[in-house]
Amino acid sequence: MSTPRPARLRVGVVSAGRVGSALGAALARAGHEIVAASAVSTESVRRAERMLPGVPLLPPDEVIAAADFVLLAVPDDALRPLVTGLAATGAWREGQLAAHTSGSQGIGVLDAAAARGVLALALHPVMTFAGRPEDVDRIEGATFGVTALDELRPVAEALVVEMGGEPVWVPESARPLYHAALTVGSNHLVTLVNDAVGLLDGAGVDEPARLLAPLLSAALDNVLRLGDAALTGPVSRGDVATLTTHLRTLATEAPEVLPSYVAMARRTAERARAVGRLDAARADAVLHALESA
Repeated sequence: MSTPRPARLRVGVVSAGRVGSALGAALARAGHEIVAASAVSTESVRRAERMLPGVPLLPPDEVIAAADFVLLAVPDDALRPLVTGLAATGAWREGQLAAHTSGSQGIGVLDAAAARGVLALALHPVMTFAGRPEDVDRIEGATFGVTALDELRPVAEALVVEMGGEPVWVPESARPLYHAALTVGSNHLVTLVNDAVGLLDGAGVDEPARLLAPLLSAALDNVLRLGDAALTGPVSRGDVATLTTHLRTLATEAPEVLPSYVAMARRTAERARAVGRLDAARADAVLHALESA
């Protein structure tokens, strides 16, 4: 990708959470100057000292005053009130760049700043961060969901490339669905895997993570390459007897897992039916068993 290289920027980070500290460090590595950051909790202060050494920690309005480019890495629900509140105090100035890292929101959430001449960007890293120095290396090759006005798209994409990421364009109207997809694929996967580990532990199996690792790795590789052709297991085979045993066992041994098992099994049956892995009769039998649960 050929993108213009932005001039060296004075960057302010609001705030130094897991995402903000990692992206701030990546921007510093790219040659930009991190002039200030905000950090409220003790954990954030320590993280900033570790990942943004020597950077002054200031209130958000002072961070904005010191910066040409403001990186807003705050929780989704806090983003609009923060931007609006700062606008009301006159903190924003014309010509500043401001980017937020929220996945579910586009540039509309920055309207209060844009009304004062701020150039709004949405740069969402499709990556999970632990708040440790190795997070900066994880940015290398990670994709970013990018949204901006058309004339600012080259700037947004160039900033992502400079951090080592790969920009993927997401239209403003598509941001909620885009983020819901990532939540299903990542956050829900963590829950599913932890439930599987817990069930194996409850069954008395030693080292459940070691048992699951090759299976999960193969399943992930297969589905990314093959789509629904990767479906396996009792639901996709229409094996109602095994499915019923699972439902009965979970109801007794792990009732807290049963609702999610039923929901995912139903969705699996729907997908298997849609691609011809299950015929109508077997699909109906599977769905009847699930309804009975």
